[in-house]
Amino acid sequence: MSDHVSKVISKFVAEHGGSARAVLQPVGRRGIRITLVGSDGILGDQMVETMAEAEAAIAANPSVTRSEWDRELVSVATPEPAHARRMAGLMGRG
Repeated sequence: MSDHVSKVISKFVAEHGGSARAVLQPVGRRGIRITLVGSDGILGDQMVETMAEAEAAIAANPSVTRSEWDRELVSVATPEPAHARRMAGLMGRG
């Protein structure tokens, strides 16, 4: 596991309420997306190459709980406006 990923996750947790839930999502050849939802609802993410790396990153951060996109998690997830604009690409810059 990358120390960088672990540090980024730890920083995210510290900035967003002291805990987070993580959803691990395979995204084809690119690897695994670790989507974080802070206790304040803010979203963050990191990419790693393998599921083993993603699981190790979560295990290395005791204030992060592995989760799934269930009703409870979806209801608290709150993308920041800048996040929504980045996801929209050129369409969101109009």
